[in-house]
Amino acid sequence: MAITGPNGGGKSTLAKMIAGIIKPTSGKILFNGEDITEKSITERARMGISFAFQQPVRFKGITVKDLITLAAGDKLSVSGACEILSEVGLCARDYINREVNASLSGGELKRIEIAMIIARGTSLSVFDEPEAGIDLWSFKNLIEVFEKMHEKNQGSIIIISHQERILNIADRVVVIADGRVVKNGTREEILPELLSANTGCKYFKEDK
Repeated sequence: MAITGPNGGGKSTLAKMIAGIIKPTSGKILFNGEDITEKSITERARMGISFAFQQPVRFKGITVKDLITLAAGDKLSVSGACEILSEVGLCARDYINREVNASLSGGELKRIEIAMIIARGTSLSVFDEPEAGIDLWSFKNLIEVFEKMHEKNQGSIIIISHQERILNIADRVVVIADGRVVKNGTREEILPELLSANTGCKYFKEDK
């Protein structure tokens, strides 16, 4: 599922509520039929929810290998971690022992974060504008990463994005504006309307 809409419409807020970072003021959040509204971030993570920040977190003193093996629950070999890094376009030899600190660019951190979520293999993965800070070559590969991830994990993926090419791989598209769902349907139902409407809200960003 792809969630799009104008800036400030509530997309990232919704994603953070699903992850448990923000608590809703009303309503309920159901996951696999269970009310998780009062559950903590840790409880939701254990239930199978992953969240990727728009601006990835840096972890001083922790290597890339540490993060990926921790994400996998210590059941991943070094060669397995290297294979996952290659899936997100990073040379394992150059990154596996790198510290996750200020020496890494935003794009590198983004790809490492995506590698962590691949390693977790959770039933629900939420990505908040995963294309932010990603160069054009990586963005093209990012599309393939999501497609492979969906096929491999057989789980659900929610992507917050303005990018038309990401919306084009979604089964369903939701448009949020002013804190409300204004459109919800299949890609075939929603995308043509968004592309032709041009209502003054800039839903899509040009690739850079």
